[in-house]
Amino acid sequence: MPLSLTETQAWLGSHGGLLYPFLIAVWISWGDLKTRKIPNYLTCGAALAGLAYNLAVSGWVGLLDGVLGLLLGFACLILPYILGGMGAGDVKALAALGAWLGPKATLFLFCYMGIAGGLMALAVLIWKGLLWEKIRRGWAILLNLVLCRDHGLALAQPQIQETPGIPYGVAIALGMGVLLLTGGV
Repeated sequence: MPLSLTETQAWLGSHGGLLYPFLIAVWISWGDLKTRKIPNYLTCGAALAGLAYNLAVSGWVGLLDGVLGLLLGFACLILPYILGGMGAGDVKALAALGAWLGPKATLFLFCYMGIAGGLMALAVLIWKGLLWEKIRRGWAILLNLVLCRDHGLALAQPQIQETPGIPYGVAIALGMGVLLLTGGV
């Protein structure tokens, strides 16, 4: 059933602040799918626009909220980046969206995109036929850690087969879509 004008206005009134970050996330996703990179002009521009938006809408308190969201978005993904599991563009993208969302919604976005990214990774492993190999390798590593740790034995080095990466910008956009549908909570 189509929404009436008043229902649409009410929805936009409660969700409108999430519409721009959602559109930015879709743009990030499209670029990540196309080139497997998230350009700096997009993340930097989005972060500055988010901070300016928060300053214009809520004054200095809004600016502080945007800065805290930016820092939280950066902090959530910097460790996976350092460990090699994430690209720098993904870190900057979450930070940029955090500048729009503030810390609370950024934390929700982080959770939603983590679920989306996990499901995407699982789908890719199943599609490529690598799921059981990864489970066996994980089990062998776990057994080696438990059984060899106290005895000073060297851990067996598993054969490394390249695992296909996923364009995490898509997971960010999916998480942002869930955030938009739920109204930021």
